[in-house]
Amino acid sequence: VQLQASGGGLVQPGGSLRLSCIASGFMSDDYTIGWFRQAAGMEREGVSCIRSSMTYYAEPVKGRFTIPRDNAKNTVYLQMNSLKPGDTAVYYCATGPGLICSAVNMDYWGKGTQVTVSS
Repeated sequence: VQLQASGGGLVQPGGSLRLSCIASGFMSDDYTIGWFRQAAGMEREGVSCIRSSMTYYAEPVKGRFTIPRDNAKNTVYLQMNSLKPGDTAVYYCATGPGLICSAVNMDYWGKGTQVTVSS
């Protein structure tokens, strides 16, 4: 399984970005796939995950982020709206068989993409 994340960049507070994660080799509704982020000096944290039709959002991003999925394209997106400076981090997509949106449950990781929210 290979995951390729893209779409990061510099955006002003209140702006939007859409990250894309293209999975090759394998993608199944029985796997959890999602987005994680790691800010400088911080631990990697789960942002949002999707498994079949079930979604999870971390409390800080609820109401601002969504995780649409296009199975035909083997792609999962992270639509980020109303971005805040606190959202600045390297964002990673990952997948694994576990039910919980936690980094320890993910078996496969893509390279990160930097998101910087700053005026």
